[in-house]
Amino acid sequence: MSTTNTRGSTATADIRWQTGKTEHTARWHSEGGWPAPRRVVVVDDTLTADAAYRMAKSGTGMLWQGDFQNARQLLTAMARRVDRHRRTPTDTLKAAFELHRTEALRRARLLGLLLVPLDAEHGLNLRRAPDVRQACDEAYGPGTGPSVLALRELLGVIGAHEWRTRGVPVPALGASIHPHYGVFSPVRGEYLDLVATAPLAARGVAFDIGTGTGVIAALLAHRGIERVVATDMEPRALACARENLERLGFAGQVDVVEADLFPAGRADLVVCNPPWLPASAATSTDAAVYDPDSRMLRGFLAGLAEHLTDNGEGWLILSDLAELLGLRSRGALLDLIDEAGLAVVARLDIRPTHRKVADASDPLHAARAAEVTSLWRLRRS
Repeated sequence: MSTTNTRGSTATADIRWQTGKTEHTARWHSEGGWPAPRRVVVVDDTLTADAAYRMAKSGTGMLWQGDFQNARQLLTAMARRVDRHRRTPTDTLKAAFELHRTEALRRARLLGLLLVPLDAEHGLNLRRAPDVRQACDEAYGPGTGPSVLALRELLGVIGAHEWRTRGVPVPALGASIHPHYGVFSPVRGEYLDLVATAPLAARGVAFDIGTGTGVIAALLAHRGIERVVATDMEPRALACARENLERLGFAGQVDVVEADLFPAGRADLVVCNPPWLPASAATSTDAAVYDPDSRMLRGFLAGLAEHLTDNGEGWLILSDLAELLGLRSRGALLDLIDEAGLAVVARLDIRPTHRKVADASDPLHAARAAEVTSLWRLRRS
């Protein structure tokens, strides 16, 4: 996907707790925009998973002061208890999707109440804790004072740092992309294979709309496009794309600019990979796959014709998962294309190969097993 996490942080709020008669205050940080818990108690290795689950259900924040590895095990045990209380399966895929989102929101809220403290330099002063300072600096910038955040979020920050360090191999590129925290990782490679193999009518100028990590811009440059302009609105994505393109040796070929969809001018090729599901994100971690009211899709199609050269072509990369879930019909998509003064030249299809395709326990398995990802080749009609 091309977008990044757009939910706001609540980094300016305060969180308070007591040890004995001493009251402590620190900055509350939540990239997901969760409010600080009103009640916080200090807990340690003596806390059982059942007791933690009960406190989470009551909305109590649990500030961990024990062993870090034990905290991770407790979070896993809490997750098992949360998942044990999933609701009855539904009759339709659309209902299953809505229930899945509701349960994901509840799960994130409950597990987000196990908290850890960071010092002013993002140090995690717990037994057997890893050094998370670099990971937090990459995600949040330099520390500005003591803070408290959900252990679940911190584990996400650590994981993002590992992805950024190791990189994500992109076979179509013959290299790796290094995603930053909050920028969608190109772990689903099938759409990149489409970009790498679709026929090119010209190799002059291309636009990559919503560049994210810069992976599509890099593929276009790799294929010999003379000049690529990659756009995004998110500072994290812009920094990520620039770093990746510099590392890959494409900085002289690709301009990364801040823009809401299109840059100025026209291009021989305009590519967009908008979020695939027309709904609001239920949690901060899935914002990159949701496009509320199809805003990005609609904006791209509506503005495409005026940004194409006379023989230019637009590539829309889209999964049909929304259609399979009953969130958008194929007819509605074709109407948007027609209303924008565009015609479909061809459509290239590919089947996903990610692990959820084979996961029969996934409530959306029937849709994922039938999913097709397409590259729609569009021209002015």
